[in-house]
Amino acid sequence: MIIATNICKNYGNLQVLKNLHLEIKEGEIVSIIGASGAGKSTLLHILGSLDRPDSGDVHICDTSIFGLSEKKLAQFRNTHIGFVFQFHNLLPEFTAVENIALPALLGGNKPKEVYEKAEQLLNTLGLQGRGTHLPSELSGGEAQRVAVARALINQPKVVFADEPSGNLDSKNAEELHQLFFDIRKQFNTTFVIVTHSPTLSQMADRSIRIQDGTIVNN
Repeated sequence: MIIATNICKNYGNLQVLKNLHLEIKEGEIVSIIGASGAGKSTLLHILGSLDRPDSGDVHICDTSIFGLSEKKLAQFRNTHIGFVFQFHNLLPEFTAVENIALPALLGGNKPKEVYEKAEQLLNTLGLQGRGTHLPSELSGGEAQRVAVARALINQPKVVFADEPSGNLDSKNAEELHQLFFDIRKQFNTTFVIVTHSPTLSQMADRSIRIQDGTIVNN
């Protein structure tokens, strides 16, 4: 599903990632762990095409993503990749269902079909009756579930999540963690998750520890 080879990334004189090599199988749930500043989020952003490495390459579904033009990369990202961040980043002026639908609408899909699918995702994620609510009217756990639904609307092959439960209380965090496994079971979605949560890292199929810009276990 994902093959990253010889990934290097510098910020000025600081070498953040050092010749990383990583392979992730379809349907795996992989956690990326390590101390703050180890390079976890930088690696996640490169794997998800949000940032470019200084050298090396990333293949997703047999496509060299950094060999694509910016336009084709944006299209690939929209159709193959979903993102969930620590803060839900929902647009405050849009309802829950409108936030979920946005990536599919931007992809040129028919609005009627998109909104039907968004409603289905709301139901799947236990948010029945919350579709017309604005983000400010949702609890933290509900807002993060809406963010997960938004990540899933285009049926991506892989979801990249950066500290997705870092802003939630323990109960909502536990429910979100279980949700990832339920989604994997239903859709065979691959998850790559940066986390400081020992619980989530232990639940994952595999944990990858980053230390000083390199993988110390894989």
